[in-house]
Amino acid sequence: MATALSTTTKRSTLSRVFTRGPGRIRLPWIPITIMTVLVFCSLFAHWLTPYDPTQIAMLEAKIAPVPFGDDWTWSHPLGTDIMGRDMLSRLIHGAQTASLISLVALGTGMAVGTALGLIAGFKTGWPDMLIMRASDAALGFPTILVAMIIVTILGAGIENIILAVALTVWARFARMIRGDVLSIKELDFVTFAKIAGLSMPMIIWRHIFPNTINTLMVITSLQVGQVILLEASLSFLGLGLSPGHPAWGIMVSEGRSVILDVWWLSLLPGVAITVVVLALNFFGDWMRDTLDPKLRRA
Repeated sequence: MATALSTTTKRSTLSRVFTRGPGRIRLPWIPITIMTVLVFCSLFAHWLTPYDPTQIAMLEAKIAPVPFGDDWTWSHPLGTDIMGRDMLSRLIHGAQTASLISLVALGTGMAVGTALGLIAGFKTGWPDMLIMRASDAALGFPTILVAMIIVTILGAGIENIILAVALTVWARFARMIRGDVLSIKELDFVTFAKIAGLSMPMIIWRHIFPNTINTLMVITSLQVGQVILLEASLSFLGLGLSPGHPAWGIMVSEGRSVILDVWWLSLLPGVAITVVVLALNFFGDWMRDTLDPKLRRA
């Protein structure tokens, strides 16, 4: 009986949201389109790019994008950088880099934060106090500062960036999931599960965790853009990937010294970062407004 109740509760919210009649839900098509392009470029970057993003060709350096300048050419529609590397190829591979780091780092932080939030919410007492004080400490410092300290200590590299980002996002998941668990564990089906003699891990996995998925989806959608922005900031400051790597933050940094002469070096990756982060934030807001029952009733 407890299983049936929890399963019904888990399905009810998503089914009410996504199985309404036509015209009841307005999808954010512009953010969805931008996210689809980002995913497509990330998956097929090696086939979409006309050139090697790290290939240096000094004879083709500083070619302006179409149709700017006197030397523009369709072979480099977005121009080249100061070393002759194709900007379109570097932007596409930069999308792949941003997606990879955000996916792995956010997935790691989400897994750790969710597990700790479930434990803290269900098992009150010293586990709750210890986890919440750790999350307070993590949230008490600026995210970029914490990430900079971690990368400075561990060194540059994609693995250290992923670790630094994961250590800055887990606390948000832990605190929000804990709040959900505190209310869910007082519901009747959880009480029935306890009476039935189910163990704590089984109750959490079968009855509590499924009812936190809505919150988990909203937090994740809101954090993806921030993670991409954090990775770009670290790369811009020289604390991310190695110079020359096709990453948006590095591309912005490489163009800042010649921004008046070769303006497209910083402008194009800067626009890419802005558009992607805004699209992800708008999509996260839509997810929150759609899945939050209080906002739906309002």
